Amino acid sequence: MHKLKRYKKLFVIICVVLLSTITVSAKLLPIYSVFTDKKQVALTFDCAWGADDIDEILETLDQHGVKATFFMVGDWMRKYPEATKKIAEKGHDVASHSDKHPHVTEMGKEEIKKDIRFAHNTIKEITGIDANLYRAPYGEYNDTVVEAAKESGYYIIQWDVDSLDWKNYGKQEMIDRVLKHKNLSPGSIILLHNATKYTKDALPTIIEGLKGKGYELVPVSQLIIKDNYTIDHTGRQYSN
Repeated sequence: MHKLKRYKKLFVIICVVLLSTITVSAKLLPIYSVFTDKKQVALTFDCAWGADDIDEILETLDQHGVKATFFMVGDWMRKYPEATKKIAEKGHDVASHSDKHPHVTEMGKEEIKKDIRFAHNTIKEITGIDANLYRAPYGEYNDTVVEAAKESGYYIIQWDVDSLDWKNYGKQEMIDRVLKHKNLSPGSIILLHNATKYTKDALPTIIEGLKGKGYELVPVSQLIIKDNYTIDHTGRQYSN
């Protein structure tokens, strides 16, 4: 009898562990990277503060024949509409980085969707584009954020290679952090920011270094899988 009770107790513990594992694995994730047989990576820029370096960044991208993805905050676009237009006119991905750059994990779903909608409308008004790529402010997310983005018609995009350019460690350290990053591989999404001390100066070498490694640089809209996909526990996107 006592042995049966112990078995029952053990069975309950095993069930709890299995259920908790299933719960963890079921967590909703953004797209951190893409599984692809093409040697492609995407450069992305978060735009939330100044815009003094936008012309130089765009010129560098032009000179190297590269299209990138710009995740822009609504407030930033309204403050710098000409910079926003230039990015769109150059053929880069115009993407959303929220409207007010809030801590979205502290918000309810409808509030998040409202913020996304306001940013969407700003992009549409300035560029005429219906954006469908979204990056949460500060890279913060939970199931509610992912659901809000999807229900708003957006692919939610993270990154797997972080330049940490906003920390202003130095030009060479930024270059090395990208080109020698342990995660750098086909399908990587690289995080950069404008309005940092070294990004515009490091960008040419980063682009040349990536090309030297055999990578083709494409915008996120060309890298991700649009339909019939799954995302594994690391945020890597796979075609079904």
